[in-house]
Amino acid sequence: TMAHSKALLVLENFIAGKFVPCSSYIDSYNPSTGEVYCRVPDSGKEEVEAAVKAAKAAFPIWSSKSPLERSRVLNKLADLIEHDLEAFAQAESKDQGKTILFARTVDIPRAVYNFRFFASSILHHMTECTQMATEGCVHYTSRTPVGVAGLISPWNLPLYLLTWKIAPAIACGNTVVAKPSEMTSVTAWMMCKLLEKAGVPHGVVNVVFGMGTKAGEALVCHPTVPLISFTGSTLTAQRIMEKSAPHCKRLSLELGGKNPAIIFDDADLSQCIPTTLRSSFANQGEICLCTSRIFVQRGIYSEFLKKFVAEAKKWKVGNPLDPTVDVGALISKEHLEKVRSYVKKAQAEGAQVLCGEGVDSLALPSGNQRGYFMLPTVIAEVKDDSCCMQEEIFGPVTCVVAFDTEEEVIERANSVKYGLAATVWSSNVGRVHRVAQKLQAGLVWTNCWLIRDLNLPFGGMKASGIGREGGKDSYEFFTEVKTITIKH
Repeated sequence: TMAHSKALLVLENFIAGKFVPCSSYIDSYNPSTGEVYCRVPDSGKEEVEAAVKAAKAAFPIWSSKSPLERSRVLNKLADLIEHDLEAFAQAESKDQGKTILFARTVDIPRAVYNFRFFASSILHHMTECTQMATEGCVHYTSRTPVGVAGLISPWNLPLYLLTWKIAPAIACGNTVVAKPSEMTSVTAWMMCKLLEKAGVPHGVVNVVFGMGTKAGEALVCHPTVPLISFTGSTLTAQRIMEKSAPHCKRLSLELGGKNPAIIFDDADLSQCIPTTLRSSFANQGEICLCTSRIFVQRGIYSEFLKKFVAEAKKWKVGNPLDPTVDVGALISKEHLEKVRSYVKKAQAEGAQVLCGEGVDSLALPSGNQRGYFMLPTVIAEVKDDSCCMQEEIFGPVTCVVAFDTEEEVIERANSVKYGLAATVWSSNVGRVHRVAQKLQAGLVWTNCWLIRDLNLPFGGMKASGIGREGGKDSYEFFTEVKTITIKH
């Protein structure tokens, strides 16, 4: 009915500094209630074409501004988002299903910091210069923006990962066409409302909403978009590589993980257990860096398991807008079914589900009965070749297994196709360095998890992606380098 559709939030594409309605729309659900609450443009070739055209037109002016001028704009945008932090956090929680606490303390502050960080780092990059006395030559490099950047971001950390791409892209003088996930588009649309006030010229940041298969594909296939930064699944990345190959595009791909936590018998369990609970279940386990394979040395295996399960059972699942809730809703009904299916497979294989899905009962508030909720789930006695130990589940599910020796656990930790992150728990400093060296992972945390210095490279090995992003790395990705030789 019309009355019903009036209450829905309707998003519009943001092209050349204006909000533009779309001819067709997709339903977006509130994961904590299972209700449609938002209509998202179902953009395709035409909308992407208009956005690329606007970005291309804005490029000469934006790219000719000094780093300091661009830096000021990024800082202003950071201030405006921070000023509206609570509204952004509420919107992110409602749209994505994450807890309001996580949105307030992680997602939105990090989105603000992404702009501040690149506003600062753009002022400090240096280029190389070498001299060849015998030839009477001097060589130096110069870096210039690439052009129109295509940015495709996922649904798990919507504004956090969108701004992690937009900030370095525009700091370096590129213009962008961004395509957030159709499931979590609200905070991107809210950010668009602040761009003009921040001093972002029309056409520098364009946001086109819609499906990966339509809008994303049109962006990836566009001949005048030389560069694509994508965060998402390995499967989609393979398609992006195929589609962009004829155009020889530059790609940065941040993909999935099957991240191990390795806990040696000299680990400090008072630190290890709370942190490993977070690394397993934070954001409903919907973070590419979450640990989903926990290897515990046999001497402390039963003690660890008992304490870990007891603490996991204390995590409160419920309405994400309730500040006392630890676990919100999963992103969609389909995703919830997929995550549940892994637990069923583990049971069928003879593994033990110690708490959570299918074991404990979930009591939800009356307004959330139809939401996509799941209890933190711990599985033990699961075989290394099980799909639960090989595939990315991306939910509040973690597997705990025992190991005996350092060499054995390194081999087992490396025996998956992914290589994004790993955590090592031990008080033996020599062992920590040895194990970190041998793990196939782009990031290794020791006695901690998810502590990030944005200066340092971020990214994965193997099926976890291509390239690195970070202060220097993002600058290199978002600029073209030229070597100039002068004979004097």
